[in-house]
Amino acid sequence: MRQRWSAAGGLPAVRESAAAARRPQRRRGSITAVAAALMALTGSALTGAGPGTPIASADTPLDRFYGQRPEWKSCDDSRLDEAGAHCADITVPLNYAAPQGETITIAISRIQATDPARRHGILLSNPGGPGGAGLDFTVDFGAAMTPDVRARYDLIGIDPRGVGRSSPVHCGWPRGFGLQSAGLDAVDYAESVAVQADLAARCLTDGGERLRYFTTRNTARDLDVIRGVLGEGKASYYGASYGTYLGAVYTQMFPERSDRIVLDSAVDPARYGAVDMVRDMGPANEAALDEWADSAAAKDSEYRLGTTRDQVRATVQDLIRRSAEKPLRVGEFDIDEHTLPMMLFTVLDDPREHDTVSTMVRMFADAADGKPVTPDPGTTKALAYMLKADPEDGAAQMAIMCGDVAVPRDPMFYWRNIEAARATQPVFGAFTNNITPCAFWAPPVEPTTVVRNSVPALIVQSTGDTRTTYGNARGMHRALTESRLVTLQNVAIHWIFGRYPNTCVYSAVNTYLLDGTLPANDLTCHQD
Repeated sequence: MRQRWSAAGGLPAVRESAAAARRPQRRRGSITAVAAALMALTGSALTGAGPGTPIASADTPLDRFYGQRPEWKSCDDSRLDEAGAHCADITVPLNYAAPQGETITIAISRIQATDPARRHGILLSNPGGPGGAGLDFTVDFGAAMTPDVRARYDLIGIDPRGVGRSSPVHCGWPRGFGLQSAGLDAVDYAESVAVQADLAARCLTDGGERLRYFTTRNTARDLDVIRGVLGEGKASYYGASYGTYLGAVYTQMFPERSDRIVLDSAVDPARYGAVDMVRDMGPANEAALDEWADSAAAKDSEYRLGTTRDQVRATVQDLIRRSAEKPLRVGEFDIDEHTLPMMLFTVLDDPREHDTVSTMVRMFADAADGKPVTPDPGTTKALAYMLKADPEDGAAQMAIMCGDVAVPRDPMFYWRNIEAARATQPVFGAFTNNITPCAFWAPPVEPTTVVRNSVPALIVQSTGDTRTTYGNARGMHRALTESRLVTLQNVAIHWIFGRYPNTCVYSAVNTYLLDGTLPANDLTCHQD
């Protein structure tokens, strides 16, 4: 679930009443004591909407969209301008079942093939999220391509519908992200339910019925319009994280138009959504936390968090408990039990960041001891997004996930999962099993896409990925029956090609993109 700096967020005021009620003295309630209030909340937000409009059939008149011609202009973005890119706006229907109705704009960028004589075609892309802006994503993965591969493709960056420059979706959220930890007990969980219901209700107020069409299936349709607008019979594709799900959906909906497909850090299409996919992150993040704890213990003289893995873990869990009793003051931000695990989650997707995690936890420990602390710019940026929706909220991510897959609405379903996970997932189980705004969302306008096809594809995945787990990649491999899986063994990295140099993985990707040759069998790679 890749975004520019993270795929995680925190918790603002619920609105002030719930938070104020529990501070400064903790109330220890049972879940039965608050169950009635939880159930009452499920009647709010978007759940009153109907089943939605059927989607357009193949003979729906979309010619005016496929037939438009892009007007290329400066991207007004330093990274893209330096890369020689140009940008254009493409018009698409909000609802493909009603193409004569409202339209929206999709912003795209193009870095042209370096050798027109050897040009193979276009390579569409998506960086993940969902809700990640992708106009300049081409600069990132393009840097991992060999010169021969770069010669062959126009690299197409896209801000998908609802994101960035593409008719952006915002719901006036007081915080940035729609995922948070449920906390330590039933009272904490009740607060979390109230927060998530409030976020969904804000989207009903600001987006209403219109919001329901910001979905992966419609984004896949947008991709095909872009393909047609650019005059190509087929499109190659590179997607990372959620972008792998989008790519798989595209191959299911438009198999005859799918060319060379690379899926990096893959989602299992059968587990995609705000429940199963997120629950899969729990064990993976606990394992990554163990690896970090070993690193921190080896540097105890510097970070003073403990001399063994167990001691470091105990420090973290104690900080979560202390933040529940009294939020940690970090610069201008207050960090509580809903937020602290999320801050760890944001930096556990890359083993090269272990010292960053240690520095952050040391800062939290100092704050818990009452010492004044000032977060570094990266932490400040993360907290500003989580707690203040600065520079903007991440409602697009929830709109897409909730619009794609229906989830259970009963808060007790999530509470049971949270409690069952605590013993083996003491830090992240309350996050990965928590309720989300999707429990209060309108039903999807279309059935969830079942991915099962024989379009050739290359899947690359690390075994320790904390966002899209290795089991998810194996699920994608099963769904795409002619795919090959390239495994990066014993590395906990999310998004490899263009982020984590590895000779074996990079070679497999570049070879496939160069001439369309997949490995004869699945491959296992090791760290350089």
